[in-house]
Amino acid sequence: MTRIDVADGFGVHDYRSKLKLLRQDAGSMSLRNREGLGCPACGEAFDRLFVSDDATVTFDAAPDGPICLARTDERLLVLTH
Repeated sequence: MTRIDVADGFGVHDYRSKLKLLRQDAGSMSLRNREGLGCPACGEAFDRLFVSDDATVTFDAAPDGPICLARTDERLLVLTH
């Protein structure tokens, strides 16, 4: 299983063929993991990935499963399992 590498930042285009864009606005995007990519935090496959350049983010609902966070210098990644 390929694990998302955030050691040198995160570029969605590096994993674009394995992720499906669900929603995008000026500072964030939500993607679905369609090929079993591994989480950068725990290594397990994740369901959804939220990527944000914004300084603050609010979520309306909590997922049913675990949540992992990964931080780069420029982005926050929230992964739900």
